[in-house]
Amino acid sequence: MAEQTRGRVRTETGQKRVRVFLGGELVADTRAPLLVWEVPYYPAYYIAASDVTAELVATGEKAHSPSRGDAAVFDVKVGGATAAGAAQRFDDSPVEALRGYVRLQWDAMTSWFEEDEQVFVHPRDPHKRVDILGSSRHVRIEVDGVVVADSHQPRILFETSLPPRYYLPMTDVRLDLLRPSETQSHCPYKGTASYYSVEVEGHLTPDIVWYYTAPLPESQKVAGLACFYDEKVDVYLDGELQAKPKTPFS
Repeated sequence: MAEQTRGRVRTETGQKRVRVFLGGELVADTRAPLLVWEVPYYPAYYIAASDVTAELVATGEKAHSPSRGDAAVFDVKVGGATAAGAAQRFDDSPVEALRGYVRLQWDAMTSWFEEDEQVFVHPRDPHKRVDILGSSRHVRIEVDGVVVADSHQPRILFETSLPPRYYLPMTDVRLDLLRPSETQSHCPYKGTASYYSVEVEGHLTPDIVWYYTAPLPESQKVAGLACFYDEKVDVYLDGELQAKPKTPFS
């Protein structure tokens, strides 16, 4: 895979076939997607203009990026569907690798596929790995000085560039302190998470517990287990208080 870097932007030619749909109609089909790290945490897909089958209609607008330069903005039209302003082309970008490629707005499209499997939220990072290991380490979680979970049977999820996450059996959690939340989040590696808030002595701390009822196949080991934001609670591992990690979720 060829790789280039310029400033904060890193690019790499991907190996997966990528298809994009809008309203059930094919927008793009490529066997050489360009992975572009616009931010450090995950890549975006850029697709060669020759692999875009939808009609791109110039809006006359420009979008500016300090690192990628000025982009022409297009509406995406296919069949009876239109995604307004959902495509950009950086044909004069200082990042040479971006020239001749189209950036499609992820959420404006109906669906994205890597090979024949739908992928959600953003592309999977080829340099990121998720390992889920059973453990007998002692994990204790406190909120406002009150123990809300205590387990000797966590499953520890190790994900590249993030702190370990401790997934605990619900039977090891103070269920009487959990309050259901409407919040959901989506992960391309684990699937759709639901949330609980925790109420301790009348004080509600929102959305600090999440769980997956139907995780993606590679993350089945955490199905039905509860995980706390280490950034927002006190975590004791084998009796030792852990420092709160600094992450994008802090």
